[in-house]
Amino acid sequence: MTIRDQWGSSMLKELLKVDRLTVRVEDREILRGVGLTVNAGETHVLMGPNGAGKSTLGYALMGDPRYAVGAGKIFFAGRDVTETSAAQRAKAGMFLSFQAPLEVPGLALSGFLRTALEQRTGERVKFGAFRKDLAKAMEVLHMDPSYADRDLNVGFSGGEKKKAEILQLLMLKPSFAILDETDSGLDVDAVHVVSAGIREYQKDENAALMIITHNARILESLRVDAAHVLARGRLVASGGAELVDEIGARGFERFLGR
Repeated sequence: MTIRDQWGSSMLKELLKVDRLTVRVEDREILRGVGLTVNAGETHVLMGPNGAGKSTLGYALMGDPRYAVGAGKIFFAGRDVTETSAAQRAKAGMFLSFQAPLEVPGLALSGFLRTALEQRTGERVKFGAFRKDLAKAMEVLHMDPSYADRDLNVGFSGGEKKKAEILQLLMLKPSFAILDETDSGLDVDAVHVVSAGIREYQKDENAALMIITHNARILESLRVDAAHVLARGRLVASGGAELVDEIGARGFERFLGR
């Protein structure tokens, strides 16, 4: 199944542009003038110490109403999406993988995915083709096929919940995905499986990623095009994949004084 987003972003090089973004949560300013650009097909890594604002940036990009944009703009596929809803951004091809996925009793994982696909494409999804694609994606993630018919995340282990998030990534095929600490709480084997799912997503030459993480383990087998360090709500350093190696060896201390 090939999915093109509503705005044909796969034809654009500059997919996401964040321009001097300031974000508040209630009366507290979390992000201060953040700016970056992600091109189609690129994988960016966002790192930083606890409380730096990494998850806030992910939620703000997806239009979570709890995160108020005080200044700056968010452009996706050439359009200003700063004031659009999370649902509109999802339909346009944006995706966020949650750090702590929610349990949804009464809604089967397969039913959720099929409905989300139909919302994403605006077309009816044929059952047979959907189940075939679902089985293939679950095989990549070493998921027991019975999980497809279980209630979404209910009774799933922490690792299975994270796999279910990556399963959504593979089935919905967004043009830009934010993975918010997908590796947190996973053992070594689970990290390898989740990485395999992300590599499968990276095979689409137009698919772009922002991976938010504290450590480099999940990045070891992934292609990384750019890395950024966020500290105290500001982007304090950007570079290539070598920046990830430097942080792995020396930590964040040298960035905290900037």
